Amino acid sequence: MSTSEEPTTEQCKNCEKAFESSFDFCPYCGQEVADKLTFGILFSKTIEDYFSIDARFFRSFGTLMIKPGVLARRFVDGKRLKYLHPAQFYLFISVIFFFMFSFTIRKADQEVSKAIEKGFESEITIDSIPINRDSLGMAEAKKVLEKNQKYIGLSEKELAELDSVMVVNPEVSNISFGFKRDTLDSLIASGASQRKKLKAMGMKEDADMFTRKLYVQMLKFYEQRGGGILQSFYDTIPVAMFLLLPFFALFLKLFYWKRGTFAHHMVFSFYFFTFIFTSFCIIILANMIVEVPFWIELVISLSFVIYLILALRNFYKSSWIGAIVKAYIISFFYMLIILPVAAAGVVLASFMLY
Repeated sequence: MSTSEEPTTEQCKNCEKAFESSFDFCPYCGQEVADKLTFGILFSKTIEDYFSIDARFFRSFGTLMIKPGVLARRFVDGKRLKYLHPAQFYLFISVIFFFMFSFTIRKADQEVSKAIEKGFESEITIDSIPINRDSLGMAEAKKVLEKNQKYIGLSEKELAELDSVMVVNPEVSNISFGFKRDTLDSLIASGASQRKKLKAMGMKEDADMFTRKLYVQMLKFYEQRGGGILQSFYDTIPVAMFLLLPFFALFLKLFYWKRGTFAHHMVFSFYFFTFIFTSFCIIILANMIVEVPFWIELVISLSFVIYLILALRNFYKSSWIGAIVKAYIISFFYMLIILPVAAAGVVLASFMLY
């Protein structure tokens, strides 16, 4: 008489339930039986989870580009497994954009740094006359910024903010390079303490924390001859763009108060900004191959308003007149109020983190 052997069992390390050892995955929680955690698997899993390229991506990408507002509408209506999560989609596209943008910014950063350094090396008498910032090469640096304006993404208003970033309060507005450079150069060459160098620059002993930080950054800027200042500005942009999303959603909430919760407006904002980043990626990629005329880039930029009109109509079921009027009002006030304030904040933040 033969007896059949009892099947061996395994215990899941995750849910701690028992199952047959022939299984490769736990039938209760789905975790893999074999413990194959390695350094490579650890990071490949992370990348797979956050930047997965599968059918959902291509389905989401096509819908986003040719059907404005439809992707956001479907996600809000509950069709979420078929498409990428809006925050995940935004993160993925923004990473690609800033990666591509970094190649463009390097050349501009080098030109700006050289222009500022050229101004520092020029012989200027400072003993009796306060120096205008343009005499230290800021004018030349601004010319370089204007030359590379379309790559950097600065508007005319944002360029103007560069001239007034130091006007914070009466004490801070007096911070300039109007000190004796030969004295400061001697202190730097002799390895003097930071306190002595800041005193030579005119910082008062009772200066508040913010003013002291500005002086420290100004000293660093002087010692490094402005090298890498544009790169610091660039590094601040991704965070600023992400923080601008809730403000855009707030505008949508004000105009469509009863058409959804704030979370619904955030979904719309994520997808809309994803479309903008995607369009910029296409422009940058095209510029790498051929020189795209400025008027074409301008037309593409203006098309964002048209896309917004169609998106508002499809997402909020708005009338054509309502969508057109609200799209232009939202775009106007967003660019008139939010972006200039954000630009000033980015310039200040990039300088403070320089």
